[in-house]
Amino acid sequence: MRVKKLQESDRRGGKEVLSRQGKIFRWTISILLIIYTSIAIFVTVVTLMDSVKTRSDLLKSFIAIPTSITFEAYKKVLFENDFIRYFGNSLILTVGGTVGCIILSAMMAYGIARYEFKGKNLLSSYLLLGMMVPVQVTILPVFLMLKKMGLLNKLAGVLFLYIAGISMSCIVFQKFFKTLPRELEESARMDGCHDVKVFFRIIFPIAKPVIVTMALIKAIGCWNDFYMPMILLGNKNTTTLTLGIYRYVGQFTRYMSETMAAVIITLIPIVILYFAFSTQIMEGMTSGAVKG
Repeated sequence: MRVKKLQESDRRGGKEVLSRQGKIFRWTISILLIIYTSIAIFVTVVTLMDSVKTRSDLLKSFIAIPTSITFEAYKKVLFENDFIRYFGNSLILTVGGTVGCIILSAMMAYGIARYEFKGKNLLSSYLLLGMMVPVQVTILPVFLMLKKMGLLNKLAGVLFLYIAGISMSCIVFQKFFKTLPRELEESARMDGCHDVKVFFRIIFPIAKPVIVTMALIKAIGCWNDFYMPMILLGNKNTTTLTLGIYRYVGQFTRYMSETMAAVIITLIPIVILYFAFSTQIMEGMTSGAVKG
């Protein structure tokens, strides 16, 4: 009896230690996230204030509240430069790259999750490898390939690269599709639906939370991408927003307000998307992580 009591007390003590460690870990993560969020909000607010300041206010202080508000910087950015064209180029690449990547990765993930074929495990490993290899390693062969194809300095070349970046979304879709009961497809096939119709009519709509989550992650990556456009798009007609902002940054002392205004304009679409689909994002992360 004495031995059993000692064992029970040891177990309770171990559970209390683990519970205490868990609380410390959660508090530490919460504090770090609060600090990070506070810094991000502070930087955004300062950028917004600087975008509506006069030049004299900017020269006095970057973090002070503006004494007078002016939207002259926004007017110059939107109407006196080619910023609208840059915005359109980024929009084309983001929308096209996101839609193409989601459809392609979902179809590929469904094939891996539902069908048996030779090289299936190798293909899954290849997708993992695609997430581990940085894009900087492959930029030289990509550059030469696009040059031979005549797609260098063209939006279509970068668009194909964005569509081809399916590794992460394909893995998430694959885990989600494995959780779906096969009876859904079997009943549809009994009604005369072929595989493509089953996928687009039944499976694809069910994956809406995962689609929204992966689409937003992909869209943010395409919208904020600077490296690929810098290397592959040297033409002024194909300049994206990130390259346009970089040109302002290169002459920051001359275009201080314009730089801040350009950054705020670039942030607006991403912020709107995030708040519009925040609920679906949480559902998608749960579907892809907890069920998988």
